[in-house]
Amino acid sequence: MPQPVLYLAVTSHGFGHAVRASSIAAKIKQLCPDILLILVTTAPRWLLDSYIREDFIHRIRAFDVGVIQSDSLTMDKTATLEKMQQIRAEQRSIIASEVNFLRTNRVGLMLADIPPLAAPIAKAAGIPCWMVGNFGWDFIYRDWGRDATGHTRGRGDLAPQPLNFRVFTELADWIGECYGQCDLTFRLPMHEPMAAFNNITDVGLTGGTPYYSETQLQKEFNLKVPREKTILLSFGGLGLQKIPYHNLQRFSDWQFITFDRLAPDLPNLLKMNGDTYRPVDFMPICGRIISKPGYSTFAEAICLGVPIVSLTREGFAESPLLMEGIQHYARHQIVTPEEFFDGEWEFLDREPNPPRLVTTLATDGSETIARAVINYFQNLV
Repeated sequence: MPQPVLYLAVTSHGFGHAVRASSIAAKIKQLCPDILLILVTTAPRWLLDSYIREDFIHRIRAFDVGVIQSDSLTMDKTATLEKMQQIRAEQRSIIASEVNFLRTNRVGLMLADIPPLAAPIAKAAGIPCWMVGNFGWDFIYRDWGRDATGHTRGRGDLAPQPLNFRVFTELADWIGECYGQCDLTFRLPMHEPMAAFNNITDVGLTGGTPYYSETQLQKEFNLKVPREKTILLSFGGLGLQKIPYHNLQRFSDWQFITFDRLAPDLPNLLKMNGDTYRPVDFMPICGRIISKPGYSTFAEAICLGVPIVSLTREGFAESPLLMEGIQHYARHQIVTPEEFFDGEWEFLDREPNPPRLVTTLATDGSETIARAVINYFQNLV
C-alpha cells in the first residue's frame, strides 16, 4: 500500500494559523507515524518544528495574505487589497502549478486553515479538501466592505489613501465561492457562522501542550516569584511596536516573560528564544498572560486554565468573537490600547474577572481532527 500523504495548506497571516495547523499535524504523527505530512506555509520552519517533532516536508507557498500588518494590531488594508487582487488574477496559474505538485507527490487529502484557493486546488486535483477554522477571510473582508465611506476605521488601520471598501465585498464574494468547494469543515469554538462552508462539524479547541514541567522551568531559569506575580507577554509572531516596558519598574517584585527579541534588559524580564521554547511551555507557571486577540493564544490559555489579559482590537471582525469567548470561558481582563500603551498597567493591581458561564469548552479539537484524517486514509485501503 502506498504511503498516505496529507497536504496541510496554511493561510499566510501571522503565526496563529500555523500554530493550530501544526498542533493538528503533531497529533496526526503521534497517532499514525506512517502518514507523510506536507506543510504548505510561509511560516518559518523553526515555528513548525517547535510543534511537530517528527519529520515533515515544508513547502513554502502563499495562496493568500490574510491581512498584511506591520505588527499584531496595525493593519495595512491598501496592501492587503492589492495583494489579494493579484492572487485572484493569477489563480489559474497558481492552481495549475499546485495541482501538478499534488499529483506528482500522490497527495490523498488536503487539510486547509484556511486559504480560499485551497478548495479549488484540491477540486482540480481530484482530492477532498477539508477545512479548519473559526472564521473565513470572506467574513473579515465583507466587514470591511460595509464601510462605504472609503475611510479606515480604528486605531489599528494603516491606509495612506482612501480606499473603495466596496471592492472588499467583491473579494469576499469570490472567497465565499472558493470556500463553497470544500468537502468538510471542522468549525472551532469562538466562531462566526461560516455559512460559505460545506458539511460543518463543530469540534473542540486546538493547541499545543507544554513540553516541560513547572519544576524544570523554575530550575532552569531560577524562577522564584509566585505564580500570581508571573506574567507572560505574548503578542504573536508580529509582536507589538513600542511595548511600554518601563511599566515593569512599577512591579519590581514580579516576574515578566517575553519572546520579544528586541525587549530591553531588565532585572524582572526574562527574554526567551522562540527557537527553543514556545509561549505555551510557560503558560502553566504564569498567573496571567497579556496578549492581543488571537485564537491560538486564547485556545492554549483556556485549555491550561491561565487567566487572559487582552487588548481590544478594532476593525477586525474576528476580535469580538474571541473577546466574547474569553469572557464566557476564561478568567479574564480586557484593556484598551490606551490603558496598555499610555497607562501604568493598573489592571495588574486588580484580580481577573471570573468566566461568565459555568460550562466549559471541549479541548480535544486537535485529536478529533487528527483521528478523522487517519480514519479517512484507513478507509481507503
